[in-house]
Amino acid sequence: MTGDLEGQWPLFGLQTRMGDVSLSPVREADLPALAWMLPADAEQDPTSSMLDGLSIDENRRRILAQSYWRSWASWTVESWYIFFRVTAGGRMVGIQTLEAEHFPALRTVDSSSWLVADARGKGIGVAMRTAMLALAFDHLGADAAVTSAREDNLASIGVSRHLGYQDNGTSKSLSPSGPCVLRHMILHRDSWLSSRQGRTVDVRGLDACAPWFGVEIVT
Repeated sequence: MTGDLEGQWPLFGLQTRMGDVSLSPVREADLPALAWMLPADAEQDPTSSMLDGLSIDENRRRILAQSYWRSWASWTVESWYIFFRVTAGGRMVGIQTLEAEHFPALRTVDSSSWLVADARGKGIGVAMRTAMLALAFDHLGADAAVTSAREDNLASIGVSRHLGYQDNGTSKSLSPSGPCVLRHMILHRDSWLSSRQGRTVDVRGLDACAPWFGVEIVT
């Protein structure tokens, strides 16, 4: 019997890499460092509630940890959520998420991300999103990728446009800091494949994860 965690939960062996930017699932041991590097402008689940008696920063760190634990505890083929730790040059610099609802039927993924301040403006945001999209489109067979960002988050919107996402409307949302306007964007499979942006991305450890996604894995 295999005693290591990857033997029982092969998702921890998944890695997708573009150049020196690498994505691998967050482990519980990563949470303290990620919580303390969480930037103040990182967007979080707008449905999260704030606990009285905790500061805003303490609540944000708590929400990150709870969201992470919930993602593994609630995993099903129909509904899943992965927190990827992002490393650049061997240094952990942020988080890239990938999630889906009813993926075997709808083949649509959603995502979010954040980077520490001194890792921004260096192409890391584009590389980490490209690595995530290559996993979704080229290996999991996604038909579409959607994403949302506050209208004032110009960096995130810029990364989306750079990678070929198109506008998909706006909506009002209630964030922990108050009401905000979200800009929704979508990238279709044909656009992704024609751009050939995934050709420089290396994905490893996916074969063992096939039962977790409920689709035929492309290798």
